[in-house]
Amino acid sequence: MSNSRLGRRRFLGTAASAAVATVATTSAIPSAVSAAPAASRRREPGGPAAFRWLGTSGWRIDIGAKTVLVDPYLSRFSTGLFTGAFNPATKLTVDATRIAGHPGTPHTILVTHTHWDHYNDVPHIAKQSGARVFGTLTAYHLGLAYGLPTTQLSPVKGGEVLDFGDYTVEVVASLHSRNGSYSMAFPGVRPAVPTKPETIADLPEGDTLAFQVTPRGGPSVFFMGASDFVERNLAGLAPDVAMIAVPNTDASHEYVPRLLAALDRPATVVPVHWDNFETTLTNPPPVTTNDQARLDKFLAAVRDFAPRTQILLPQYLTPYTFA
Repeated sequence: MSNSRLGRRRFLGTAASAAVATVATTSAIPSAVSAAPAASRRREPGGPAAFRWLGTSGWRIDIGAKTVLVDPYLSRFSTGLFTGAFNPATKLTVDATRIAGHPGTPHTILVTHTHWDHYNDVPHIAKQSGARVFGTLTAYHLGLAYGLPTTQLSPVKGGEVLDFGDYTVEVVASLHSRNGSYSMAFPGVRPAVPTKPETIADLPEGDTLAFQVTPRGGPSVFFMGASDFVERNLAGLAPDVAMIAVPNTDASHEYVPRLLAALDRPATVVPVHWDNFETTLTNPPPVTTNDQARLDKFLAAVRDFAPRTQILLPQYLTPYTFA
């Protein structure tokens, strides 16, 4: 498969490797089909938060002296997924060299679901940093299987609004994306502590969450790890920024317009989970021909439904701030 250069795409906002890039945003347009109007938020004073894309749906968020990670997957080993030779028996490996330095010293790790490209590196990073891991009950049981203590594991279901002082995290019950057969890879949950996983098939979906992180002083930022959702669960969130997973199929009906309407048309949309995550973190992010087509279709749908929404196509490890 050929890789398409994303450098020719215009990034909205200025990004520099040594400085934080600020993305200009416009006011969100109220949605006519939103289940409920969002309550106006009074922002308290707070320092800027920097957001760095770690590839796939992974993010590092630096909020003052605290760091939050979302789905940090940095080992990026080959399973054959992008070469047409996918092997479900691929051994799980952690590449400490690739991981080193990128996570910082996280205070919190948020896990949307437990497929390998979201969860594989989480136990290692948590052990190295002492971070607390928030995820489904499956994520909790898998953490125990990897030897993490209960003091570092917090199971959540959706509906929780957690206050960490410098930021809050709202947990949203969500759904995993569907493949062309209206199913998914490795479905299932872990209702009890399993043996330590050895292959990628040992890490099931384990139910799916989304998260809204709001640093003190804003902005509110919505994070997805998979391209499906429950519209009713998004009512009232109205994030300023939405990190949205690009769908790989059209199995979810009217994915973009339903999602953007449910989120009250965020001022900024950042597409994620479109890159080839079995390569190193080298810019421009590599993308297969098929995934480039899916990304282009997604971008066109956003522009069509929410023309005033800014789109930021991120580069790896580049710090961004949002007004």
